[in-house]
Order: sequence, then C-alpha cells, then structure tokens
Amino acid sequence: MASRVPHVFVILFSVILLAAIATYVVPPGEYDRAEDASGRMIAVDGTYHTVEADNIGFMAVFESLYTGMNAAADIIFYIFIVGGSFGILLSTNVVQGAVGSISRQMEGREKLIIPVLMIFFALAGAMLGLAEETIAYITILIPLMLRLGFDSMTGAAVVLVGTSVGFTTAFMNPFTVGVAQGIAQIPLFSGMTFRIVMWVVFLIISIWYVMRYAGKIKKDPKQSATYDTDAVLREKQDPVEQVAGLTGKQKLVLLILAAAIVMLAIGVTQLGWYLKEIAGLFLLMGILTGIVSRLSFNQIAEAFIEGCRTLVMGALVVGVARGILVILQDGKILDTILYGLANAVGSLPAALTAIGMYIVQCMVNYIIPSGSGQAAVTMPIMAPLGDLVGVTRQTAVLAFQLGDGISNIFTPTSGYFMAGLALAGISWIKWVKWIWPLILIHYVLGAVFVTIAHLIGYQ
Repeated sequence: MASRVPHVFVILFSVILLAAIATYVVPPGEYDRAEDASGRMIAVDGTYHTVEADNIGFMAVFESLYTGMNAAADIIFYIFIVGGSFGILLSTNVVQGAVGSISRQMEGREKLIIPVLMIFFALAGAMLGLAEETIAYITILIPLMLRLGFDSMTGAAVVLVGTSVGFTTAFMNPFTVGVAQGIAQIPLFSGMTFRIVMWVVFLIISIWYVMRYAGKIKKDPKQSATYDTDAVLREKQDPVEQVAGLTGKQKLVLLILAAAIVMLAIGVTQLGWYLKEIAGLFLLMGILTGIVSRLSFNQIAEAFIEGCRTLVMGALVVGVARGILVILQDGKILDTILYGLANAVGSLPAALTAIGMYIVQCMVNYIIPSGSGQAAVTMPIMAPLGDLVGVTRQTAVLAFQLGDGISNIFTPTSGYFMAGLALAGISWIKWVKWIWPLILIHYVLGAVFVTIAHLIGYQ
C-alpha cells in the first residue's frame, strides 16, 4: 500500500508540471511594483496589465528546481546548519539524560507536559514569529514523548501544531501581522485584543486535539500512526531505571542550550535577527556543547554531518517547492491569478466579501508559502479593495493572517514543515491522515473569526 502513495517530490514535481502547462492557458499579466517605506517591493493596486506571453519551455521545467533551490538557499542552509548543530548536541547524550530525569519527575502526570510545551511554542509563534526556528526541538521532544509513553506523532505535533497556532493567530508576529499592517497603513500591532482571544480559542482546541490522541496512545501504543518506526526507536532507548542522572558536563551543556534560547529571544525581538544570525547562534551552541563534552574536533564534525543528513529531504523540499513559484513568476501568470481572485472577491455581496478575502488568502498560501512574500503581493490589492466594499483594513489583515498560517503545517510546499517531518521521521501522508480534522477545524474557526470581525467593524 505504501508503495502506491506518491512521494512528496512526485507530488511537488507534478504541481510544477501543471504550473508550466498553465502558462499556455492563463493569460499573462503583471502588476507594477513599487518600493514601500520599509524597502519591500509591493504590488501597486490598479496597475494590472497584460504582457507578452512567456510560456515555460521543456527545459525550463527542470531548470526551475535549480532556480528554486537558489532562491530558497537562505532557508535551505539554515535548516542544514541548525540540524547539524543539534546533531552535535545529541551526540553529547545530554538529551538522553534530560529525558530520563524529566520522565521520572513526570511519572503519573505525563500528559501535563503537552499543554505546557504547546503554550510555550504558541507564544513563540505569536510574539516572536518563530516557525523554522522551532523545528530543531523536535529532536529533543520525540525521545521524551517516547519515554513518557506517547509516540513520535505527539512529539512532532507539540512543536508543529503549537508553533503553527501561535504563528497563525499571532498578536505580535513581525513577519506577518507587522508586514501586512504596515502595507495596509494601519497602526502596528493594533487590534491586539481580538487576536489574543482568537489565539486562546485556537490553542485550547489544538491542545485538546493533541492530548486526546496522546491519551489514546498511552492506553494502547498500537493505535499509534508511527507504531512501527517508534518500536525501533524504543529498542535503542535504555530502560528508565538504567538512565543515569545528568553529569556535570551535561548540566553545562543544558546551560549553554538555555543561554542560546534566551539569546535567540533577545536577538529576534531586540536586534532584528533573522535566519543568518540564528544559524550562527545555533552553530556556536553546537560547537560549545561539543567542546565542554570533550568531543574531539573530528567527532564534532562527524556529529554535525550526521545532523545534516537527517534533514536532507526536508531541506531539499524547500527548494523544489519554490520551483512552483518560479514557474508562475517566470510564466507571468502569478499576478493574473491574483487579479482574477481579487475580481471574484469584489463581485461578491458585501456580507460575503470578507469571507471571500479569507478564501483567496487560503488559496494563495498554497503557491506562496512565505508569509511576508504573500503580504507583499496580496495586501496592496486587498486593503484598498476592502475600502471599496466595506471591509475594514484590519479585517483584511486578519483574513491574510489566517489564510497564510493555517495550511503551513499541511501543504507540502511549506518548507520548514516538511523539514520538521523529516526530522521526526514521519511521512507527509501519515501526517495528513492525522492532522486533517484539526486543519478543517482551524479553517472553520478562521471563517468564524473573519465573519465576526466583519460584523463588528474590526479596527
């Protein structure tokens, strides 16, 4: 049965082929672009015009993978460096020691760790805009969840679902809410109370969903979606009674890890750090943990390579997925698609326009996985469109925010998500079978909140 399931690369390449074919069918067109106050190149509303066709040729389909890899190089190499750095951390055996210690302390109260960690990751997504930055923690949480009687799916879900909920309903995310509100010309992080309420509702339902599954696995491990692969991992774990406490070196390693997490928060919020600086921080953390654990330089290098190896597929998926966007842009049909969607929204009755915006943003996120990139393309069009049809600009931003975030842990075009699954050793098909009811709930909740925002004239 598994052999009949298309590999994620097969799925993505099929979408690339469909996009290339679309360049022969969809009329080419473009919006003019202009630089805003923050230096972003954004689409100029009302400037859409047809251009000469630039159909994608046979070789261009295959070249799009290289171009996509090149365009996504910052994210790809970030994933490799973070994965390699955590490979060094794992080689110190500090995770095993910490897991053993926590599992003994949590005995009888294992499920409580799920809401605590999900709240932490949801706050990281909501306040710091973290997404890619959190996937490395899957490496730490999966051994812990197995030790506590859960499974790999639970470990991955705590990180991915927790972070996604925070990112989707963020009240202070500088990369989505901040960018979109800046383009829409409304006060930065305004309307926060409404988004905090939304964050709480999404998070409570998501925690319930994960804990309900975890409880089922605790009672009967064979119900696990990852039972076979987890059995292999469990065989490699020492019994709890054989896991020694943390040594002095391992405590120092944990101190370095904690310092890196604190520095990450300071860097992102106060110093304007992004992928380059964060990658450098984690690399420094990895090297320092190796040194204090008295690993030789060769051992540190080998551990780094092993950490990279586990993320090869996830990192490459980022580039292959970007190839879809390359085809749509080079074929000059991306703006045409957006123009058509915007016109469709504008023709709806006023009461349905906000929902129409939300649906459009949900659809666009499947082809533009970057939150700030999606904001730069859609918000200059949706914000003034809202003015014409009686939808507040704050509601237009909310529709973008929800549409951009919900599918980030569902679509295979989401690079950081696919990297997280690769790190967890979970296939995309297994994840989709597990997550789709929650994704559907999130989409319905999003529609409800957009509707409420429209009805109350959300400002």
